Amino acid sequence: MNQPDYMPKRFASIWFRHLLTDWKAIRQPGLKGKAYVFAEPDHGRMLITALTDEAAKYGVTEGMTVADARVIAPELHVFDGKPGRNLKLLTGLAEWCLRYTPLIQLDPPDGLLLDVTGCTHLKGGEKAYLQEIVSRLKILGYDVRPAIADTIGTAWGVARCASSGLIVPEGEHRNALMPLPPSALRLPTAQLLKLRNLGLHQISSIIYIPNSVLRRRFGKDMVLRLQQALGQEVEYLFPLKEPVPYSERLECLEAIKTRPAIEIALNSLLEKLCERLYGEGLGLRAATFTWYRVDGKNGNISIGTNHASNRTEHLFKLFFNKLDTVTPGMGIELFVLDALKTEPVSDKQSELWSATGGADSEEVAELLDRVAGRIGTAHICRYLPGEHYWPERTPTPNTDVKKAPESEWRTDKPRPMQILDHPEPIEAMALTPDYPPKLFIWKGVQHVIVGADGPERIEREWWLEPGEHRDYYIAEDEAGCRYWLFRSGHYNAESNQHWYLHGFFA
Repeated sequence: MNQPDYMPKRFASIWFRHLLTDWKAIRQPGLKGKAYVFAEPDHGRMLITALTDEAAKYGVTEGMTVADARVIAPELHVFDGKPGRNLKLLTGLAEWCLRYTPLIQLDPPDGLLLDVTGCTHLKGGEKAYLQEIVSRLKILGYDVRPAIADTIGTAWGVARCASSGLIVPEGEHRNALMPLPPSALRLPTAQLLKLRNLGLHQISSIIYIPNSVLRRRFGKDMVLRLQQALGQEVEYLFPLKEPVPYSERLECLEAIKTRPAIEIALNSLLEKLCERLYGEGLGLRAATFTWYRVDGKNGNISIGTNHASNRTEHLFKLFFNKLDTVTPGMGIELFVLDALKTEPVSDKQSELWSATGGADSEEVAELLDRVAGRIGTAHICRYLPGEHYWPERTPTPNTDVKKAPESEWRTDKPRPMQILDHPEPIEAMALTPDYPPKLFIWKGVQHVIVGADGPERIEREWWLEPGEHRDYYIAEDEAGCRYWLFRSGHYNAESNQHWYLHGFFA
């Protein structure tokens, strides 16, 4: 038998039946088993937006005013609702569910949608998959109702409206929808009232009505929702976090708490990821290492590289410096390594025949990566040659170590290892023109010159500012130290000459 070349899509819908009230009970355990509600202001009234099952037993309903609710339930506890709180809670729960699938979409006001295609077998099948999610969310304090089906619409409807059969077998979504009420189709209240008034209490009553008739009587939204649930119209899931094409996951059989175990997990993920990248001629430029703890919390650390790299040893060293920030708590159950940015790896073979190194050297790039991991990329700067005459203006700082220089460094004349940002004035004694000084005094210390080379004239950039040129000399004193000195302007016996120290040679 020929095997299908694709995997059928499977979706899960998780309905948090009492999202806000469960959250409140988690924060205040003393509220469990009591009647309480959330209420928000509306045109001068306080309307109930969420309530517990205990409150519903008194006859309290969503949308009722607090004043009316207190009449039928005198012991009712009322808490102020906050707009958008449910979205914040759903976002946190969606991040928690990332341990089960990377494709999760918020389903306001009280649900999540998951693409579980190819994920359920990791937990022993769809039944075990749902049981683990439900049991762990129950431990956290949430009452949930999940369902799995071929389409998002069917999963949503079964989770909220079906009395049984929360796992719909492949290809059985039509039969699963038939006995459900029209509310399982995610229709607005006005359409549901219209269907009820017409005596259409099940989807089986409308599923065979021609689409043209449904569209004319109930609108195009009715037809769209029905076709989406039946799989006749494609419905896309927009995940909370955009999945990256290169990602590796490692589930732990037992919760990990020790640093050596974390290092082993990281190295294993890096080996798998680098093997994939190497096979496609790619290297990593940015990556995030995320861990998920058994108590529902998670954390991550990130690295970046100057050049694309798929060397496991190098990337491990970059992460190693940050592993001290990993807090395992009660234990880590899942590790995820995401390659956020990749680039083609450049051909390094030609460098074997080159005796020079620079920013393009792999060794230099890896050194910069390790330094950046300790002090941050903002503290690393590369100096490129600028098109200036004045030596202090020539080095141009740049944070992009890969940027190609627009001009070359001058190598026909010697330049000191260290150039001062601003030339410092000195007292010097020189003989006739074109002669270097015989001695100079800098910071109160006298230096007797025993040898010198020069002069080298460097003109002032007259298009930037007016002034004199400079005549530079390389001077060596009795101690063997070599200095870069210059006289500003032409020699003039009638006036004192202005001498400056501008740099130091090795």
